[in-house]
Amino acid sequence: MENKIAENNFAYIDGANLHKGIKSLGWELDFKKFRIWLEEKYFVKTAYLFIGLVLKNKNLYTYLQESGYVLVYKEITYDGSGKVKGNCDADLVLKATVDYYEKRFNKAVLVASDGDYAGLVKFLSDRKSLMAILSPALPPKCSILLKRTGAKIAYLDDQRSMLKRLK
Repeated sequence: MENKIAENNFAYIDGANLHKGIKSLGWELDFKKFRIWLEEKYFVKTAYLFIGLVLKNKNLYTYLQESGYVLVYKEITYDGSGKVKGNCDADLVLKATVDYYEKRFNKAVLVASDGDYAGLVKFLSDRKSLMAILSPALPPKCSILLKRTGAKIAYLDDQRSMLKRLK
């Protein structure tokens, strides 16, 4: 057990993917409980949460920081129908890759269901630096590209009773 205490694992969380995935399952994530669970189950010392910067959400950002997340903001744009777009995939991949080369973590945990991360998963897996993928989507909605990497995928819905926000 002593070995695990010394672990310095980082989580890379696609905030939009996490939010939309959990919402589609009909429940709301308690971010504070999730952060504690990441620490206890995966020995995550630093949890990067990639999120679009929307000024009206400043209270949410404060809550997330107080819950132990390091927020990485992405400038947002709007699509043709006025819907917010804050695609953070490239930023997350770049951050994880730089952290790997700078030897900042022992293992990485990716929180996403998006096939755009398959290259990162393969990169980290080949270097024995990926602990797990935590998918906010159920198996049929989790990208086949992530599944094809052969990496361990855990589904957050399996932890619903522990991680659900109570009203």
